[in-house]
Amino acid sequence: MGRKFILSVGEIYHVYNKRGDSNLLFLDIEDKNRFLKLLFLCNGTAPVDFRELPEGETFGEMERGEALVDIGAYVLMPTHFHLLIKEKQEGGISKFMSKLSTAYSMYFNKKYERIGCLFVGSFKAKHADKDEYLKYLFAYIHLNPIKIIDPLWKQNGINDFDGAKGFLETYRYSSYYDYTGLERQESLILNKFAFPDYFENLNNFKIFINEWLLSKPEGETFGREGEGSYPHG
Repeated sequence: MGRKFILSVGEIYHVYNKRGDSNLLFLDIEDKNRFLKLLFLCNGTAPVDFRELPEGETFGEMERGEALVDIGAYVLMPTHFHLLIKEKQEGGISKFMSKLSTAYSMYFNKKYERIGCLFVGSFKAKHADKDEYLKYLFAYIHLNPIKIIDPLWKQNGINDFDGAKGFLETYRYSSYYDYTGLERQESLILNKFAFPDYFENLNNFKIFINEWLLSKPEGETFGREGEGSYPHG
C-alpha cells in the first residue's frame, strides 16, 4: 500500500524498513558498519559507486556532495532500521532511500551469495506532524535496542533498569551516543540543528531517556513497530 501523503520539504518523517523474508538484515559487525557508512555517503547529490566504497577513509573524507536530507536520529536493529529524517530538498528522502537500499542490497547479496530483493518493499514513512509525537520519536528510536535483551519491555516495563541502561550505553549502532556527548565520526551522519532543540544539554537527554525507561505501561504500549502509535499524558 502506498503512502497517503506527499513527502514535503521542511517536514519530518519517521522512516523505516525491514528485510523481506523476515530474516536478519545485519548478520555481523561488518554489515552494521557498512550500513552506517552508507547512511552518510548515500545522503548526497554526488553519485556513489556501489561496487567500490572507500576503505579506511573517515566519514569526513568521503565526497558526497550536497546533503539530500537531514537525519536527526537512527537505530539499526537485527531485522530492520529506523530513521528520523527531514526533507531537505524536493524528492530528497526518496532519492536518499533509493541510494541507501540499492547500495546495501548489492553489498549484502554479493557477500552472502543471494539474489532477489532484500527489503520487504518500498520504505515506510510516518509524518511527524505533531510536536508531541516528534519528541516521542527521539525516545522510541533510541530505546529500540532494549528489545534485543528484553523483547516485552514495552508491554511489561523494565525489570532491570541498570542492565537496560548499560546496554544502551554500549550499543553503538544508533545515534544514542551522539546525544550523550561521545565524539565519534558517526556523528557526521546527523544534523541535529535541523530539528527542534528538545534537550538543552546532555543531562536533559539522559533524564528524558530515563523517564521513558522507568515509565509504567498503562493500557497502550510504548509504541508498536511501524505504527507510530504513542502513549499520551
